[in-house]
Formats: sequence, structure tokens, C-alpha cells
Amino acid sequence: MDDEQPDVLTIGRLAHRTGLPVRTLRFWSDEGAVPPVARSAGGYRLYDAESVARVELVRTLRELGLGLDDICRVLSGRTTVAEVADAHVAALDAQIRSLKVSRAVLSTVAKRGSTVEETTLMNRLARLSAAERKQIIDEFKEEVFGGLNDPRLRDRIRTYSIELPDDPTPEQVDAWIELAELVRDPGFRARLRTWTELNTPVPGQGRPPGASIWWARQIVQTVAEIRKGGGPPEGPTAAEVLSELFGDADRAAVLRSLEAGIEAGAEHYRRLVARVRGQDSSPDATEELEWLARALRAADQT
Repeated sequence: MDDEQPDVLTIGRLAHRTGLPVRTLRFWSDEGAVPPVARSAGGYRLYDAESVARVELVRTLRELGLGLDDICRVLSGRTTVAEVADAHVAALDAQIRSLKVSRAVLSTVAKRGSTVEETTLMNRLARLSAAERKQIIDEFKEEVFGGLNDPRLRDRIRTYSIELPDDPTPEQVDAWIELAELVRDPGFRARLRTWTELNTPVPGQGRPPGASIWWARQIVQTVAEIRKGGGPPEGPTAAEVLSELFGDADRAAVLRSLEAGIEAGAEHYRRLVARVRGQDSSPDATEELEWLARALRAADQT
């Protein structure tokens, strides 16, 4: 038969020519992706040179991840490679995002040595929709900041958002999991509420002493320089710094605000928010703030 029709290929010769298994070609043929051009007298499938090119195209599209249904639509002219590719890119993007989330969750599980229950919770938190994440943050904002009589704070909180991007990095997903666990903790909410109240102005009065500590990074930098030089919080240098920073302010009120923020974990919360947003947060200032609290206590005892 081959000698009579040298340009016609059996499925075995097509397999040899393309380097693909016969069973693969038979499956593609049955699905309509590489149909035979004719049948032999004995009913065997026959192919030609164009079939070789068709097999190469099908193989290329399969390696790119397209399904046979889409490939058949392209080959039949019902759609174009570009249109199918565009849809496939969108599907791949979604799959990549899902894989990033899975990787981040598994990385966190491995790092924490989490239990099955903890793993389940983290996976659920990581896969919340944007609306569900917003609801968690809105409930947190209402409990911590709601009802405080400070117009500037209300305006700031109204526009305050913590949004995980559509294509987050594993680091952002990891930070979101930790942040979501934190802001859903009633104890943390209560501690942060106490700290916020201590830093909220009373109507008709100025800003409470110590309210600026958590936002004035120069205070942290000043303390960091003293600590770097080995200055103890009980020493004379610390006393001079306290005078420069707070003057004649009510230091007891400053200390109450500082201790409330440290107990609440406000610095950790601030850094988690920055990580979720993909921002470069300033270094962790917890040790500087604790040093400052010790200095204030020491000054109060002298």
C-alpha cells in the first residue's frame, strides 16, 4: 500500500515522523483534532503531509495548555489562536494567583508548625473575596474607632482601607493571614481601643500628651541613636532626651499612652498593614518604645 501511495501515511508512519506515540495520535484523531484524510481498503486510517503539520500545531497548542475542544475550534476556523490564547492567559493568571495563595498558606503553615484546624482557618482567610476582607476591616474599624469624638480621626478612618491586591505576593498573603487573625481577636480590639481612647482629644482640649509618639518617627530615631551608643534608660542622657522630647508635658499621661500602645501591639499592627499594602515600612521600633517607657518610669522615681 505504501509503495502504491508513497505520500500517504499510516498512523504508525505518522507516529514515526512526528515522534509521538500511536495511542496519542489515535486519541487526537478520535477527538477530531487530527482526522484521517482517507481510509485504506482494510479500514485503517491514512494521513498525508498536511497531517504532519497539523499534528505539530496540535502538539504546540497542547504544550501551551490548550484543551482539545479549543484546539478543534481553532482548526475548524470557528475561532482564532489569538482569541483562544487571550482567554487562556486570563485562566492562567487566575491559576497563578491561586497557586501563589496556596504557596503562601503552605509556607506559613510550615513556618508556624500549624495544626490542621489552624491550616484550615488560614486557607479560608487567604481565599476570602475582596468584599469579605473589607467586611472584616470595617467591623474592626467600627469597634476600635467608632464613636470617638474627633472629627480629624473620623475623616481619616472613613478613608482608611487595607486592601490585598488582585495579584498579591506570597509575602502580602502571609501578612494578610496574620493581620486578619489579629484584627478578629477581641482582646486585640479591646487593647487597641483603650490605646486609641488615650490618644483621642477630649472636646475643648488639646491633643493628649504622648499621642504623637507613634507617628513621630524622629522620636524613635532619637532613642535608637542613644541605644546604639549604649545609653541606659536610667541614665542622665535619657533624662535630657525626655526633657527635649516632652518638655513640661504630663509625663504620666505620656507613659500611659506608651504602655497602652506597647501592650496592644500597635507597632506590630502598623508593620503588618504596611506589608499587606506592599509598602516599605520603617524598622520595628518596639525596642525603642520599650526603652522610652523604661526611661519615663525611671524619671518618675527620681
